[in-house]
Amino acid sequence: MSFQIPRGTQDILPEQAAKWQYIEHIARELCRRYNYQEIRTPIFEHTELFLRGVGDTTDIVQKEMYTFEDRGGRSLTLRPEGTAAVVRSFVENKMYGYPNQPVKLYYMGPMFRYERPQAGRFRQFVQFGVEALGSNDPAIDAEVIALAMDIYHTLGLKKLKLVINSLGDVESRKAHRQALIDHFQPRIHEFCDDCQARLHKNPMRILDCKKDRDHELMRTAPSILDYLNEQSRTYFEKVQMYLQKLGIAFEVDSRLVRGLDYYNHTAFEIMSEAEGFGAITTLCGGGRYNGLVQEIGGPETPGIGFALSIERLLAALEAEGISLPISEGIDCYVVALGEQAKEEAVALVAALRKEGISAEKDYQDRKVKAQLKAADRLHATYVAILGEDELRKGVINVKHMATGEQQEVPLDTFISHMKHVLK
Repeated sequence: MSFQIPRGTQDILPEQAAKWQYIEHIARELCRRYNYQEIRTPIFEHTELFLRGVGDTTDIVQKEMYTFEDRGGRSLTLRPEGTAAVVRSFVENKMYGYPNQPVKLYYMGPMFRYERPQAGRFRQFVQFGVEALGSNDPAIDAEVIALAMDIYHTLGLKKLKLVINSLGDVESRKAHRQALIDHFQPRIHEFCDDCQARLHKNPMRILDCKKDRDHELMRTAPSILDYLNEQSRTYFEKVQMYLQKLGIAFEVDSRLVRGLDYYNHTAFEIMSEAEGFGAITTLCGGGRYNGLVQEIGGPETPGIGFALSIERLLAALEAEGISLPISEGIDCYVVALGEQAKEEAVALVAALRKEGISAEKDYQDRKVKAQLKAADRLHATYVAILGEDELRKGVINVKHMATGEQQEVPLDTFISHMKHVLK
């Protein structure tokens, strides 16, 4: 019987894993500079967390969650996104009482959504995200956006577009909500079943519909920006001012609503404008969620964050033809000929590795020529050749593979010699 990988998942093979590790390193380093600390939450949570935190009118909750019942009869769900779990941990561990506020966190790990697999979109995918909890300052909205942009720019992406919007506060959204109902209700029968169900539950979500996005009522729908009260308008203007101070270009799009119920005030997306990237251009999305902590049982605490897909980031790098500076190859391959030389090679390779030098040897009893070919395939910088003659003389031949330069080195100084030449 043969087995195949489940649909919508992927194996990340060694040659690809190096790219993932590099991206993860860059993201972690930038978080260190911005003073965001890592948090790791379980891969599954109680289903109620996502019903309350993500919103029961969202596609994620209605159609995409992997939910199961455990042996104790509890309903559990593989996490479809990271924010609800981070906020649950924030509340449960009373991080709102930490002396340093806001609490600035980042996470990285697999998420799970049951949806139709397509280019750059999987049922198990990896998200990197940040959350800043405890500040109502519009400057931190700009900081969160700047961190996301920094990640992409540090990796070399240039063809990016940042789109922002304000979803307003509760008062503003209430006025806009009624305007949307009045706008869509007379012809709601022309829309899909999802939109019809959302009309009175969360009419703003109609604007996010993919099926009916070309309907004429979408183009003439009331703009949230026309319903912002003075406080919301001032807040949004300050976010824009800070982005300008940071030299970050952006566009305002009043139709940007994001797909989760917990957003308010600032919402944003970063898109790829690379030619041939695909129909789905969004790389990263985020926004402010001032009511989510209370919804999950904590005190009134403002928050803002974003999440980006590592898979889509890799696709954007490919679309722009960007090669990551991945270190390929090893430092030294020890070629051994004869039983005594093979025994000595084991100790030499171990000694090299203890000194931080990447080293390899033959484990298939191959001839010297085959071992040299293996060293070449591994892109070894140096090859060290040890045979019976070298053992008798107490030396080892060290060859630089790129130049062909070769020298005889005393065995007792071989490790220090390699440390010196590899500097």
